[in-house]
Amino acid sequence: MTRDQFVQKGASATLALSYDGPPQDFRFLLLPKATMLAVAAAIEPLRIANQLTKQTLYTWHTMTENGAPVTCSNGLRITPDQALAPLPSDAFGFVCAGVEPEKTCSPAVLGWLRREHRHGRSLGGICTGAFALARAGLLDGRRFTLHWENQPGFIEAFPSLTPTPNIYELDGRITTCGGGNTAIDMILALIEKQHGANLAIMVADMCIHMRSGSRSPQRAAHSVAIGSRNKALIKAIELMEAELEEPLTNDEMCSRLDISRRQLERLFKRYLGQGPMAFYLELRISRAFTYLNETNMTVAEIAAATGFSNTSHLSRQFRARYGTSPHSFRKAWS
Repeated sequence: MTRDQFVQKGASATLALSYDGPPQDFRFLLLPKATMLAVAAAIEPLRIANQLTKQTLYTWHTMTENGAPVTCSNGLRITPDQALAPLPSDAFGFVCAGVEPEKTCSPAVLGWLRREHRHGRSLGGICTGAFALARAGLLDGRRFTLHWENQPGFIEAFPSLTPTPNIYELDGRITTCGGGNTAIDMILALIEKQHGANLAIMVADMCIHMRSGSRSPQRAAHSVAIGSRNKALIKAIELMEAELEEPLTNDEMCSRLDISRRQLERLFKRYLGQGPMAFYLELRISRAFTYLNETNMTVAEIAAATGFSNTSHLSRQFRARYGTSPHSFRKAWS
């Protein structure tokens, strides 16, 4: 794209902005199976900022490892602007990933990330891009995030790193977001930092997007998900999620929560339609599914991480829930 192509004609919305500096450049490295929603959500605010101000405040280009088209997670293909190349000195470089993040990041990409970081470039991850940043060794001591669904698998793969539950994180030269529409909030924060709140507000309005702060959680609260604000029930679910590797018994749950077994049973039956141990089992099987789908952990490792006594125990419960064994499930997607 030429510089003029970055400024498109809009309707009536405009914002006078006094700025005569160079445009801020963004380079988006698209890995196979990248999430297209998150990529578009990162680029569109940049386009709109240019449109509103009638200036080239931002430029953007897409890259793939070898310059070949990449197939996104929805099956659509994107033809990039260029192959992997050194970043301009003032550019932001974002790794855009999606499903199977452990399998889509090559040694060439990791080498590129390490070189760019050594050269002082600003880097980031969109959706599951944090997997690549972590494998390149760039997240030690940093605040970062990635899509909530992939966080359990990430923590198993990188036990010394802890992602935040927030929608995006800006930490020095590392910028990350949870994917989806959170990329809009992340880019709006960068726009506001460089060109002020008025422009960020107008861009958000053009996106018909209600802004969220960086400390906003990616997921709805348990009270919203289960349709109840009962504190004992919410604490019980949070306790179960924290103790998947070594599941608690009913009595241990009640002792931790300081409620009777009868009360615990009644709460789960009333609001969730099943007993607490059945719900607990569902959480563990669901986590096993996530690990199978998003990590390279062995079935034995997954069984241990989700509180099953052995692989046979996990396989029986997994088959009852999903109609196939863990090995068959993984083989079908390989």
